[in-house]
Amino acid sequence: PPTVYSLDGLLVFGLLLVCTCAYLRKVPRLKAWLLSEKRGVWGVFYKAAVIGTRLHVAVAVSCILMAFYVLVVK
Repeated sequence: PPTVYSLDGLLVFGLLLVCTCAYLRKVPRLKAWLLSEKRGVWGVFYKAAVIGTRLHVAVAVSCILMAFYVLVVK
């Protein structure tokens, strides 16, 4: 089965989504195209970008801890 169905796979997916959307928010054309909707399905990307930019320290620490977990513990 895919690792998205496990808790650690879901956390990795969520962190990658937040990091990617926060990065895409810095690109002007992609911000206007992808992150313009604040509601609905496309609003998830907007909200992930907002979380990634406002909580960038916590997201970075979470990425480092998850990388350590995936590479060493698992």
